[in-house]
Amino acid sequence: MTDHELEGLLRPLAPQVLGAVVRRYGHFDLAEDATQEALVAAATTWSANGYPDNPKAWLITVASRRLTDLLRAEQARRRREDAVAASVVPPSSGPTIEGDDTLPLLFMCCHPSLAPASQIALTLRAVSGLTTDEIARAFLVPVDTMTRRITRAKQSIKDSGVPFRMPPQPELDERLGAVLHVLYLIFNEGYASTQGAALYRTDLSAEAIRLTRIVHRLLPDDGEVRALLALMLLTDARRPARSGPGGELIPMADQDRRLWNHEYITEGLALLRGPVHGGVIGPYRIQAAIAAVHDEAPSSEATDWSRIVALYDLLMRTNTSPMVALNHAVAVAMARGPAAGLELLGRLGDDRTLGADHRFHAARAHLLEMSGDRHAARDAYEAAAQRATNLAQQRYLRSRAAGTV
Repeated sequence: MTDHELEGLLRPLAPQVLGAVVRRYGHFDLAEDATQEALVAAATTWSANGYPDNPKAWLITVASRRLTDLLRAEQARRRREDAVAASVVPPSSGPTIEGDDTLPLLFMCCHPSLAPASQIALTLRAVSGLTTDEIARAFLVPVDTMTRRITRAKQSIKDSGVPFRMPPQPELDERLGAVLHVLYLIFNEGYASTQGAALYRTDLSAEAIRLTRIVHRLLPDDGEVRALLALMLLTDARRPARSGPGGELIPMADQDRRLWNHEYITEGLALLRGPVHGGVIGPYRIQAAIAAVHDEAPSSEATDWSRIVALYDLLMRTNTSPMVALNHAVAVAMARGPAAGLELLGRLGDDRTLGADHRFHAARAHLLEMSGDRHAARDAYEAAAQRATNLAQQRYLRSRAAGTV
């Protein structure tokens, strides 16, 4: 068995094993350590001897035994070893496998008591199986900082006493919303990295798609889960054409659409054609519909911008985010001319958060360039480059500024 084959086997099993151990014994923090040790043991043993008939049961058994050792050691320090020995008995044979525990584990990692940054870190650690070093590198923070963040998140879960189960129906929609939001944020950071030299982080966007597929498989009738998966696929489909040989950014209008992942586009469109239960069209479905309009257009010039404007009008009824308003203004400019878009951007200029974001200044620069005001466009591109924290984006914006001279 090659290392790649072994990783492909262990990675999807990791959250299922962790979920099963937490469900049976609790102690999320120690269960996570025990599961990691079981995975290390599997990597060593299976590489030499081949994998067992029931890999998941093997991992749960080893993790359960290791958790028992950890609990006994911890309780010994607290002088309660006898109580632990009486309450925790390691399975004597292969444990019963009770389905896939990935979804309850996701709900636990996205508990509302945690800040979004902690939800993301804990999800990537516990559900995706990324090491703390990998997560720290992905978000460009020191390893010690990420270690403390994950440790605090585990402690918060422990202190909350939240049971390892799916939340009751009254809480399900709210908690599912948090799960989807975390997956959405992970995908966005992977598709358009906010910092660093690389334009995107394929590992993060691919992991977000993988986890969303799991949620969709376990909740196949949920329209927003299906829509989020469609949005990710339709957006990620363009990634092969987003950068040139040197890693330089290529805007959508200049991309070679033959390089787009048409299998992803076909799958995303099929997901969008699914029924909308209850007649409620959620924000992910609207965003996916916008992505679909882009992906179905044979060229930039053939894009149905009026349709995109209408979809943004619909999205703005429930989402008052300044970034949604910014995208709406750009769509209006493409449909009705740069003057109309610049007028809308002028109304957004007083928003401090948006004014500090390079995307506002980049959009304004593009519309100024379309209108023929090259000097103002150059200044706006420079302002955008100064605010961008991704090196590839900085280089692109400065090249556009130079091109307006």
